[in-house]
Amino acid sequence: MKENVAFEDFMKMDIRVGTVLDCQKVPKADKLLQFRIADGLEERTILSGIAQHYPNPEKLIGTQVCFIANFEPRKLRGVMSEGMILSAEDADGKLVLIQPKVAVTNGVEVK
Repeated sequence: MKENVAFEDFMKMDIRVGTVLDCQKVPKADKLLQFRIADGLEERTILSGIAQHYPNPEKLIGTQVCFIANFEPRKLRGVMSEGMILSAEDADGKLVLIQPKVAVTNGVEVK
């Protein structure tokens, strides 16, 4: 477990749900997937270092994922990433994306 943070710090995070419009491996990068997400207002690109856990990234197209919408954009491998996809990793290293149990409107806030 990490150290405690103030509730106000947590409230600064803008966690949203969006639909994966496209997902593919980033060329010449073993770990990176490039997601194009419908975020309720527009589309955004998010890179995520989870390629080893999703060998067929095209199967993620059409699914909904939770993401942090208000991270500073960051350039990785020449591509601007506009957020962070949320996932969970168990003790065995298995990683799964955090997704709503039922479909929701793109852009809804996770609380």
